[in-house]
Amino acid sequence: MRTNLTAVALAASAGPLLAGQLNLPDPLTTTNGLSVTSAQMWRQTRRPEILELFRTHVYGRAPLGRPTNLKFDVWESAPGVMDGAATRKQVRISYQGPGGEGRINLVLFVPTKGRPAPCFLLICNRGATNLDPTRVVKTEFWPAERLIARGYAAAAFLNADVDPDFPDGFTNGVHGIFDAPGQKRAPDAWGTLAAWAWGASRVMDYLVTDTDIDAERVALIGHSRGGKTALWAGAEDERFAFVVSNDSGCGGAALARRRAPRAETIAAINQRFPHWFCENYHRYNNREDELPVDQHMLAALIAPRLLCIGSASEDWWADPEGEFLAGREASRVYQLLGVEGLKAEEWPPPESPRHDGRIGYHLRSGKHGLTEYDWERYLDFADRHLRRAAHGARNHPTAGSSEQRDNSD
Repeated sequence: MRTNLTAVALAASAGPLLAGQLNLPDPLTTTNGLSVTSAQMWRQTRRPEILELFRTHVYGRAPLGRPTNLKFDVWESAPGVMDGAATRKQVRISYQGPGGEGRINLVLFVPTKGRPAPCFLLICNRGATNLDPTRVVKTEFWPAERLIARGYAAAAFLNADVDPDFPDGFTNGVHGIFDAPGQKRAPDAWGTLAAWAWGASRVMDYLVTDTDIDAERVALIGHSRGGKTALWAGAEDERFAFVVSNDSGCGGAALARRRAPRAETIAAINQRFPHWFCENYHRYNNREDELPVDQHMLAALIAPRLLCIGSASEDWWADPEGEFLAGREASRVYQLLGVEGLKAEEWPPPESPRHDGRIGYHLRSGKHGLTEYDWERYLDFADRHLRRAAHGARNHPTAGSSEQRDNSD
């Protein structure tokens, strides 16, 4: 079964898509053709099916969740930083496997007042200077001071700590640590995006132990390749109450089947970044319509939790309208679960955020980047929904038990 995007939703598009409608896989039809008509059916049948489809065909599957030897070393806890507004913590998160030992370095600022605090965790796909713990160097990519001023803890780690961002034959990083030595990789073995998502969950393993953090209200945010990672991490690990995708594009929030003019395609992303996805994903180069999933289904896996999608008006490579349409289509699942998704019928103009439902969207004027404007909109959305619905995301009747969350991780 397929679901068609309406001509109204595509009216602002340019190019060949105006010739007809997109035939998208239906998130509310099971693989054997049954209509999903209840939250229980979504939870027990369709959601696990979609997760498996993404593991098999797109991101690959991690060989393990939380390692039994995972360790946390809070090697610094410095109160009174940021002119007394915050405490700085630095944490080594370490683990061991057959191929050696790995370590994630977490930088965390917690507000002096209002603890336990809700938290934004950034998957940083840029240089370490963006995460300067001394705050001598400050960038808009991670405005830790602004997060603290608005009452949120600011946490961040480098994706490169988990796995390198270049095609190395999957011999370094967590792949080299945990992949079975001397064995040929399976076509659905985890790619680098899945490795980074695994790392985000290991950081979450620490955050749930920190009494200064409200672990029920942790937002995971990523930009570009980090945004793709945040979506997949949020799909697999339901402990994240809020997921933010900023300019994530192909393999993130944008619909692959659109093949919009000037937008990245599956073939292009696999050629430029052959290590990001599993081997099976390469079978869909120039064959998007044969893929059994599309990215609206990834967004739907966040339901009924909070999701924000941010785009930029000149970021054609990321297909900003395709990101919006994915949020619109995912809203059908949110509605099935008894909550509103993206409450916008048409693609909004720049600087006109849509934050009414549990899926938020904004289009910013300008090019590819994570800017001060983007952060302010995500904080506004969090103020509106995350603070108001304290403990609501994980305790929602369709969110699953803690045992289910641990297993899905």
